[in-house]
Amino acid sequence: MKTIAPETETEAEESDFKPLTADEAAVWRRRNPPISVWKVVAGQALVGILVALVAWVLTGSVGVGWSAAYGALAVVVPAALFARGVLRHKASTNPRAAMVGFFGWEIAKIVLTVALLAAAPWVVPGLSWMALVVGMVITMKTYWVALLVRPGVRKTD
Repeated sequence: MKTIAPETETEAEESDFKPLTADEAAVWRRRNPPISVWKVVAGQALVGILVALVAWVLTGSVGVGWSAAYGALAVVVPAALFARGVLRHKASTNPRAAMVGFFGWEIAKIVLTVALLAAAPWVVPGLSWMALVVGMVITMKTYWVALLVRPGVRKTD
């Protein structure tokens, strides 16, 4: 096992870290605009619809298409609930309350996802679990695409 020598006080003082000036911070913010969480949720919904349509067309089975759509729904609805809850309490000045709110909404999101999955056999006629999982996974991974295609961000930094 490799051990790392502890950083001495002198090395810590000679660090390369340099805080940004106000102008540098403004330039950084312009080059890295924030992504609207609602655009990500809308993107997930769009991808979910596309996955369901592709599943239906490729298999010729309406049940497979609905299964993939329900998988996407099991991602989009909880994500929208989470976004709504977190953004509502975003301006909290108490960091502890903000953290508790974040985790509370994350738990609500997980519980809703599990409830939707548990209800799937009764809600979706001719349920295909494989299509449901594929719809979920592809829809869930959509937020990575949102990070990659953000406008105004140079990919070479």
